[in-house]
Amino acid sequence: MDGLAPGSFVLSRQHRLRDLMAIQRLEFLLVSNPKNVFYLTGFCGSTGIAVLGLEQAVLFVDPRYTLQARKQSAGVDVHEARRPLLSVAGQWLTRRRARNVGYDDAHLTCSGFNEMQRCVPPVTLKASGGLVEDLRFVKDSFEIDCIRQAGQVTAAVFNEIRGTLRPGLRESDLAAEIEYRMRLRGAEGAAFETIVASGERSAWPHARASSKLLKKDELVIFDLGAILQGYAADMTRTVFLGRPPQRIRRLYAAVLVAQEQAVKVVGSAVAGGKVDLAARRALAGRALERYFTHSTGHGVGLDIHERPRLARKETTLLEPGCVVTVEPGVYIEGLGGVRIEDTVLVTEAGGEILTPVSKDDWIIS
Repeated sequence: MDGLAPGSFVLSRQHRLRDLMAIQRLEFLLVSNPKNVFYLTGFCGSTGIAVLGLEQAVLFVDPRYTLQARKQSAGVDVHEARRPLLSVAGQWLTRRRARNVGYDDAHLTCSGFNEMQRCVPPVTLKASGGLVEDLRFVKDSFEIDCIRQAGQVTAAVFNEIRGTLRPGLRESDLAAEIEYRMRLRGAEGAAFETIVASGERSAWPHARASSKLLKKDELVIFDLGAILQGYAADMTRTVFLGRPPQRIRRLYAAVLVAQEQAVKVVGSAVAGGKVDLAARRALAGRALERYFTHSTGHGVGLDIHERPRLARKETTLLEPGCVVTVEPGVYIEGLGGVRIEDTVLVTEAGGEILTPVSKDDWIIS
């Protein structure tokens, strides 16, 4: 992460967080998850703890990151700590006679929690995991621009790679080339380990790229995503090397219809489960739902998997500014798999695809 979020966006996030803290009657919130620290301060180092109060905010870093933190952060006082960060943050809270302090229970370890309790008696530590994630649920315009750019890089790289595909190439070589080309186009790297899975291995939804060589007359799944300024895109395309038989053509057409139907449902105030149901109904109409073994999608942003989920019976309502994946697939043992995925922005008018790559040009003969 480059830590280039404009200060105005960081300050707005801090202001909205303070509103949530006031509702929960928290004097301070201790933030230890690096992604949340970045979101709230702009600092992207791997080690740092932010403490946000209703009227003040401090970022504690060790000497390796002092200059970086001062350059990147906004709305916080940077404190250089030469002892364990939690201990220093705890003593800072003690001096301010803090009483109600929230903490990120989804990230803080048991040993870290115990250390905080030793440092800040008689403070009341309140599990507040998800408070920052509630803010991250809807992206601001800076975040949307970053994800849009990541999607454009992802799309451009796949289009380049697609033109080079032929039997005899190694899955792992293709994955490495994809990630290399992402960096050439300005990405910080891959948002996750790039998947290239061919033949029977394409029936493994999360297959890792292997030493297997691509062969003629088989399916190949590519799941890739670039990361820019900390924000990820996520896209999957499936291709066939050769002339696909009718069974493969029907499978691909079914997944494509399922994905299109699900994307059409994406919109403001739509439950995540409704998007999932649209994909499943489309596949069920072709007797393929039992081969769809995962949820239809997930949120994407600073994390490749975050809220909201597009899954069975998910009642969370989408809002304009949410960014999700829509990725139905079918996986048949002994034959292979087909998955089609896009990163989609929720708008008042519906879903906007941020990974613009053709889904019709999937046969490589």
